[in-house]
Amino acid sequence: MAEVGSSQPPRLPSLEDLQHWTWVLGRAQQLMLEHGFDLAERLPAAPPFGPMIDPTAAVRATAGFWADTMQLWQRFLDPDHAEPFEETPEQAKDKRFKAPQWREQPVFDFLRQSYFTIADHLLKGVDAMENIDEKQREQIRFATRGFVDAMSPSNFPATNPLVIEKTIETRGENLLRGLQHMLNDVTKGQLTQTAPDAFEVGRNLATTPGKVVKRTPLYELIQYTPTTDEVYRTPVLIFPPWINRFYILDLNPEKSFIRWAVERGLTVFVVSWRSADASMKDVMWDDYIERGQIDAIDTVRDLLKVDSVHAIGYCVAGTTLAATLAVLAARGEAEKVKSATFFTAQVDFSEAGDLHLFVDDDQLQLIRSLASDGFLDGRYMAATFNLLRGRDLIWNYVTSNYLMGQDYVPFDLLHWNSDVTNLPAKWHLSYLTDLYRDNRLAVPGSITVGGTPVDLRRVTTPTYVQAGREDHIAPAHSVWKITHHFQGPLKFVLAGSGHIAGVVNPPAAGKYQYWTNDAGADSLADFIAGAKETKGSWWPDWADWLDSLDSVKVPAKGARVPGRGKLKSLADAPGDYVRAR
Repeated sequence: MAEVGSSQPPRLPSLEDLQHWTWVLGRAQQLMLEHGFDLAERLPAAPPFGPMIDPTAAVRATAGFWADTMQLWQRFLDPDHAEPFEETPEQAKDKRFKAPQWREQPVFDFLRQSYFTIADHLLKGVDAMENIDEKQREQIRFATRGFVDAMSPSNFPATNPLVIEKTIETRGENLLRGLQHMLNDVTKGQLTQTAPDAFEVGRNLATTPGKVVKRTPLYELIQYTPTTDEVYRTPVLIFPPWINRFYILDLNPEKSFIRWAVERGLTVFVVSWRSADASMKDVMWDDYIERGQIDAIDTVRDLLKVDSVHAIGYCVAGTTLAATLAVLAARGEAEKVKSATFFTAQVDFSEAGDLHLFVDDDQLQLIRSLASDGFLDGRYMAATFNLLRGRDLIWNYVTSNYLMGQDYVPFDLLHWNSDVTNLPAKWHLSYLTDLYRDNRLAVPGSITVGGTPVDLRRVTTPTYVQAGREDHIAPAHSVWKITHHFQGPLKFVLAGSGHIAGVVNPPAAGKYQYWTNDAGADSLADFIAGAKETKGSWWPDWADWLDSLDSVKVPAKGARVPGRGKLKSLADAPGDYVRAR
């Protein structure tokens, strides 16, 4: 690569560079295989050890790798007499290599083909391992995918044709800008994904009019201003996850679920959780249930003089809402919640997806060491979620902002994703241990809240469950398991897209689709097999479902207007807690 500021164009990779790059990844696979052989030789042949890896499978994997490598070199050196490279559908859609240079220029076409070949063999090597438990295999597969994504030729200036061209065009200034981006990220300890000054809550994010009507050491309660003359009698109370800020449901007027619900004639409240500090070192899950959700439910009921609320729980707050419903049922207070809606929430963690791979003794000890002041820095969780989609949420920005030196593009969703919150360390460790690792919420009576045993089988509240077909945080098959525990009427909806876009999908956008199945099903596969597909957003379906439960409306006056009831306005929405860092 030419020196920064030099007028000399950077040199293209030589044949020696290509040979070395191929050797590096080939050697990586060889080391993995050799480690398997060494481990097999050291372990006793008798149970419970046995051979960890079948040597025959390892030999086959090695032979297959070198056979494909020879075909790669034949295609590069003698393309007219070689078999063409056949891409898989996933490889053909890989956005990292969509530029025509990756196919039109022989050197970079070779790099692309060799990368796909080696990556494929590395992952097949994981699948070839025998006599290891499935969680260990998943952890190895996850680590291997991370290595494969990191070693993509698109991530290196000498092997990315677009970076080379940009460096020639700007005489290396792109690398200077990229270096500045990287140093800024190192200073703040967090990867930047969008223009840092483009958005501000209360200015162009979280702008739906409302008031903070209650503030506790744990949360602020925001009530939104009605825009219709009449509103539904039963109010909606939203519990967002405290791992992120609540305004994912109020990004801007076009995307805002909260604004849309208000315009439909619903009286909407949302809980804005406080970002943890040292004063919250003793906060536990019980507090989020008793002093959080139940307290907010009782506050809204008392303010509006109604018997019940429609409760919504998103992600971890949905998991907590399930426990809250079980506690209320056990105490004879189930009628406080007329209906419960779950956005991508899990209650049974037996198949909890890739996040489950981060819950082992080493990771738990790491969290303990990072939480010396009684709370966990939100940047740790942000990095964890980014790792789940490292190709899109890490390496994409390394390439575009560090190597290409591009300016950050304003994107409200990524701003929200980077707007981290701190977590009470004691609660977070308990959550990972009791729910993710030990799956105790799914075991009747294994967990108690305020002395009340939690048994999900006691929940008979009418329930609406939304899952994302492509959700990598709360997989649809895991969300489905709520149907195995609740005993009341339940409607399951499978939405297109993932953990965020599957939820934040306003009808006006006309995007995605959702599936319903009124015939009932015993499994997610059965549900999908008999499901009806509807284009667009599932929001109207949810609103119709609420209307079927209680269609009575009342005038939008008095306590229905924020600050005019017994709870006076403390601040304008979006409040103070959402701004705290």
